[in-house]
Amino acid sequence: MNAGPAPPETAGASSLRRRFDRGVKSLTQGRLGRAAVIALPYAWLLLFLLLPILIVLKISFAEIALASPPYTPMLQWAEERTLALQVHLGNYAYLWQDPLYLGAYLNSLKVAAVSTILCLLIGYPMAYGIARAPAGWRIVLLMLVILPFWTSFLIRVYAWIGLLQGNGLINHLLLSIGLIDQPLVLLHSNFAVYLGIVYSYLPFMILPLYATLVRMDLTLLEAAADLGCPPWKAFLTVTLPLSMPGVIAGSLLVFIPAVGEFVIPDLLGGPDSLMIGKVLWTEFFSNRDWPVAAAVAIAMLAVILIPLLLFQRIGERETTGDRR
Repeated sequence: MNAGPAPPETAGASSLRRRFDRGVKSLTQGRLGRAAVIALPYAWLLLFLLLPILIVLKISFAEIALASPPYTPMLQWAEERTLALQVHLGNYAYLWQDPLYLGAYLNSLKVAAVSTILCLLIGYPMAYGIARAPAGWRIVLLMLVILPFWTSFLIRVYAWIGLLQGNGLINHLLLSIGLIDQPLVLLHSNFAVYLGIVYSYLPFMILPLYATLVRMDLTLLEAAADLGCPPWKAFLTVTLPLSMPGVIAGSLLVFIPAVGEFVIPDLLGGPDSLMIGKVLWTEFFSNRDWPVAAAVAIAMLAVILIPLLLFQRIGERETTGDRR
């Protein structure tokens, strides 16, 4: 005997149940999809950022050895078939004992800080001019900023050698117009290092500043002008504070790679332009002292991490408006 049609209450409950199941399934699939998307960059950072740092950290606690690789393993078999952990802190103590490393660190920080300030002083007016240019010209101006990236970084640095050397274009031009009587010593000097770093990293300062300035609400400047605020004061009280996220981002993009720069000081700098990147190269490839080189790299990472966290904290305060 066949059962009759289900009561309206039962049919409605069944439909509601099916919709609930579909909703739960859709929500579960959405969470799994978001987790998969988020897991990919985290896996990338873990594999190509954290893992190499951990490997370098492990090498920094080893000792130099005539082997391949040229350092002692961290885990060694001891008596009674037990593993012994071999940790040597002498590499980090050696960095403090030898003034060469401290001098290289301080010189790298000085060069990076001065280069960052110069990039900011040059890049801010350029970014401001591009952001206030007509919309049709912005793409052209941005292309001119990005254009040097179409050429190899090494070739661009080598080009400065031809410009700065004693018989180069700059000295030839100054001699021809009578400004100097003999060629200036421009190459293999601190001036050449600053010039090369500022030239190479200036776009990294301009682009974040432009991205911040182009989104600024211009009605705020109009309101300041209506209230009798002169242009210079409106810039200091309105434009500059609102552009601080771009200033911080650009400063980090210039300062961090400039600290560990190797190519520019090696090609353009002189004997007194020793930076930590050159020290790293010498320890790894000339002295083959991998433990000391790894300790230098970890110490440099710690030195860079402090201003990075500081700038990040300042940026969060500027973004959220927290002035504490």
